[in-house]
Amino acid sequence: MSRRRARTRLAHGGATAVGCVRASNQDDHGAGDDLFVVADGMGGHRGGEVASAEAVTGVLGAFDQRTRIGLARAVDRANQAVLARAAGDPDLFGMGTTLCALALVRSEDGEMLAIANVGDSRVYRYGDGHLVQVTDDHSLVAELVRSGELTEDEASRHPQRNILTRALGIEAALPVDTWEVPARAGDRYLLCSDGLFNELDDDAIAGVLVAEDDPELAAATLVRNAVTAGGHDNVTAVVVDVAAAPADAPDWQRPEALVEVPSSGVTRSARAALADRSRRWAFTFGRRRSGR
Repeated sequence: MSRRRARTRLAHGGATAVGCVRASNQDDHGAGDDLFVVADGMGGHRGGEVASAEAVTGVLGAFDQRTRIGLARAVDRANQAVLARAAGDPDLFGMGTTLCALALVRSEDGEMLAIANVGDSRVYRYGDGHLVQVTDDHSLVAELVRSGELTEDEASRHPQRNILTRALGIEAALPVDTWEVPARAGDRYLLCSDGLFNELDDDAIAGVLVAEDDPELAAATLVRNAVTAGGHDNVTAVVVDVAAAPADAPDWQRPEALVEVPSSGVTRSARAALADRSRRWAFTFGRRRSGR
């Protein structure tokens, strides 16, 4: 996309902290050319921080087709990079990372925002006075909530709530959830690791997004508040503002996720086809994550 022709303008700010419990920060984040990424790594010794850094660098470097599909392919290339890095270093065996990303893209409807997600890092949208979680968590309890086997309240207290069902660095044909949503002036997006929303509820998050006009200050305040609230994990936040957009931008709505598997050439719009396999992976991911 030619930046000179773009009518949508984004502004952003990011912050991260190790928290009060972890010895190192295995989160990473990055931004470039209207692309924003957050990753939350896992793996013994230095594996988690290597995985998250590899993933962020990989997406930023591979996003050369500015479409929703192009973003999914960039995540796929980042996954291949994480797998290759682990294969070349025994100390990094078994490392993995979550990843969420937001980018300004081209579509048949003009300039839009594409969102991609793997794992349980999240993208939220604040607009029209409401905070909405755009992404779906890839975790065991989230799958059980979506299937009706757990309530939201039960999930929040479940002993296996940190077990992931999907992450970069686990398999070559990685399913990537993607969305394409309108870019509307005044909307604000938050990309964050689970260290943020596990400490702050939706009201606390929305309160900061409303109170702090500057996205850099908003991100820093969210991270500081999460650390103050307990800081049991690394905490990362990237706030992206739609500072300008075409006046004829369509009304915002959250479509169902499209599930892309770029390496296998498969596109799926239904999540049910992945649910059984996700659960089989869940406990492996959980063991890896518990050692991070």
